[in-house]
Amino acid sequence: MHDVTDLWEHKGIVSGIGISRVGRKTGISSIDLTKESCLQAIADAGLTPADIDGVATLGDTPLPEATAALGLDPKWTGGMIPLGGLLSPVLNAVQAVAEGKARHVLVYRTVLMFGGEVAPPSDEEGEEEGVRSMARIMGDVHQLLTYHAYAAPIWLSMHAKRHMHLYGTTKEQLGWLAVNSRRNAGLNERAVYKDPITLDDYMAARPVSEPFGLLDCDVPIDGSIALVISAADYADDCPNPAIRFNAAGGAPNVGGGWWYRPDYPNMASVDAAKMMWDRTDLKPSDLDFGELYDGFTFLTFAWLEALGICGQGEAGPFVEGATRIALEGDFPLNTYGGQLSAGRMHGYWVFHEACLQLRGQAGARQIAKKAEVAAVANGGGPIAGCMILTR
Repeated sequence: MHDVTDLWEHKGIVSGIGISRVGRKTGISSIDLTKESCLQAIADAGLTPADIDGVATLGDTPLPEATAALGLDPKWTGGMIPLGGLLSPVLNAVQAVAEGKARHVLVYRTVLMFGGEVAPPSDEEGEEEGVRSMARIMGDVHQLLTYHAYAAPIWLSMHAKRHMHLYGTTKEQLGWLAVNSRRNAGLNERAVYKDPITLDDYMAARPVSEPFGLLDCDVPIDGSIALVISAADYADDCPNPAIRFNAAGGAPNVGGGWWYRPDYPNMASVDAAKMMWDRTDLKPSDLDFGELYDGFTFLTFAWLEALGICGQGEAGPFVEGATRIALEGDFPLNTYGGQLSAGRMHGYWVFHEACLQLRGQAGARQIAKKAEVAAVANGGGPIAGCMILTR
């Protein structure tokens, strides 16, 4: 157990958020999307580009290109650290302001659904290096490829099938999560899919990898999300309510990949959640809502259980009927529509939405009860990160 009264998480706040236009095959360049979200986030924080002295990203729109386009001159830059999965740049930024390396750090994530200007390796050497890179965090990648398991839908479907075998989880229960997400997306003007779906629609969707069908899978999009992480003493100067970090957890260097775990079908989410709860006096019962990664429906089930929001093997009954997880329910879940219906932003839209809900600025989809404590989680398999955000 850590000393939860003096953590680096407490020394940073979210002072600004921004989101670009979002769509499928928009034809908009990554740099234009990046500029839209970043300039919006900076203004939302009550700052100008000249105030930004740090920048962090995952390496999509390159940092030099983004800083030049935005007119920034950062004294600190960062991105991936062995903590927090896809949201590592956020935690990296909080650590930077906690250590006095920067005062206002811009963090952005930009995606183009087919990779945009970044081409995948085309020669044999490039492909081999790609596999080696994957093997550093996926110890089982060679076995997976040998058995023609080439992509995440296959890897996750094995986890889902094992969960079904152990706990009686059903495909219909997975479907209720998708139905709820689409219902919430209907209230989100930026969501790419807004038309309601029924459980029958879900069950009839084209199969992808048993038990997953098309509606179990997230939606590739073009878009960008940005946020500004500032030193905690800037909170009183923020034009919008400052969002605070209560605790964070990640699963650095867990290894084992997707199925080399003695507690399979558990994933790194279990390790990340344990680290986070060890760093706070809060309990799962204190959470008001969750924005939990849903690259595939089962990933949200895994996070519900890993975070202790429900018991091991109980995620299916927890979401069944989509009443408990509705906007007016006991535990509203993925309130903007999630990656399943709003679009895949690799965990950054869940963060953006959590901030809106905590600010009370989510409009038609604002949850019914007062939102003060949120769980945000991202990742699956050997990669995972989670955090608690508060007003």
